[in-house]
Amino acid sequence: MNLDFEKQGGLIPAIIQDAKTDKVLMLGYMNQEALEKTQREGVVTFFSRSKQRLWTKGETSDNFLHVVEILNDCDEDTLLIKVNPAGPTCHTGADTCWNEANETGQAGWLNHLKAVIRDRKNNPTEKSYTTSLFKKGTNKIAQKVGEEAVELVIEAMDSNNELFKGEAADLLFHYLVLLEQRGIDFDEIIDVLQERHGK
Repeated sequence: MNLDFEKQGGLIPAIIQDAKTDKVLMLGYMNQEALEKTQREGVVTFFSRSKQRLWTKGETSDNFLHVVEILNDCDEDTLLIKVNPAGPTCHTGADTCWNEANETGQAGWLNHLKAVIRDRKNNPTEKSYTTSLFKKGTNKIAQKVGEEAVELVIEAMDSNNELFKGEAADLLFHYLVLLEQRGIDFDEIIDVLQERHGK
């Protein structure tokens, strides 16, 4: 990173986003020292403008922001920090500083999985199971989705939730592979659902 700390008097804004839900949790400011401490320790540290010192989010509440990824913008003067929050982010006790519920669960992680699947298609590697599916073509991928669906139905008749969840995960994964093979993004399927249910 070649960040421009001088543009705004030694501080740059740092947008904090939940890595799993994609919710924006808060905005803080960092100087060079705060960024280096954040990178070194793996928890978000800001420069507090009111206290005029470094301030690690969670130092009094234990609601730390555990760093997953740090990105800089195109102008090199703003950060986006993706985190796993250890509790509510706002000092008021709310999930976010905009009083929004951080409730979308881990569904946002599907975007990461979609990106991995797309990469395996566009940049095949011999050891990748996903690449091997793409090499077999649409018919074999569709057949695999059918097999996983049958296995899920069978597990639904039993009382073993762990096996059921495993088969559900297998079906969802292979379904996403089939969508990628057909050149259809999962968001397009969500659009169909939203249209059916009036958004």
